[in-house]
Amino acid sequence: MSSALGDTQQCVDGTYEHEGVACCLCGAGTYVESRCNMTQPGKCTSCREGEYNIHPHSQETCEPCTSCSHPNANLELDVSCTRARDATCRCKKDHFCSSKETCRICYPCKECTEGVKVACTATNNTVCSEKTEGGTNTGLIVGLTVPIVLILLGLLVFWIRKRNQPLLERDLPDIAEIIGWTDMKAVAIRSGMLDTTIENCRLNNVGDAREQTLKLLQEFVQKEGRQALTTLIKTLQNSGKRGIAERVIAKLNYSA
Repeated sequence: MSSALGDTQQCVDGTYEHEGVACCLCGAGTYVESRCNMTQPGKCTSCREGEYNIHPHSQETCEPCTSCSHPNANLELDVSCTRARDATCRCKKDHFCSSKETCRICYPCKECTEGVKVACTATNNTVCSEKTEGGTNTGLIVGLTVPIVLILLGLLVFWIRKRNQPLLERDLPDIAEIIGWTDMKAVAIRSGMLDTTIENCRLNNVGDAREQTLKLLQEFVQKEGRQALTTLIKTLQNSGKRGIAERVIAKLNYSA
């Protein structure tokens, strides 16, 4: 599948500029195999098995499909990944996830000894029937509820602190390898980083894409400060790089 050279009417998904030439964007499910120039049209090729792209773009790679087989996550495949659509996961039978966003971990449904009031679903835990023995129930419920509330509050404080903590220096090389130069450069540009800073990271490490990416990531962390992790994840997600964002999150979770 070849893009048109300079003829925007033949570019059904729009164009992007490359070395002063308007090249056709590659459609969903494809990536740029070769870019157009003054004499030759560009070429788009279908994403490889296990990769996808949702939107028309000018990238030279496709995104890795989301995996539903993380250890102990209790997830299973809901919708298979195609070249133009990422995979989606769901909870396994008798498990639930209450998150309103993308679920990463499902928990076993509660088992009831006094009967089920509300059955467990993929998004809600089981609600058990109340005991009917009399006055001892109130004290028992209070005794169970207070520790649970305290535990949840503690987890909430921990999550807030972890969400706002700076990226750990030891994790940066692994994160840089996950993101790669092309996507890290795109994140840096979207964050408002100076072109000269980006170019210096490239020129000071010519021929070493891994080191170029690491240096640019370090510049990004220094620029964004304590919000670097949040900004990095949100920028990747907003750029259609959800698969990469999830791999970064998984790396940080395993390193915690």
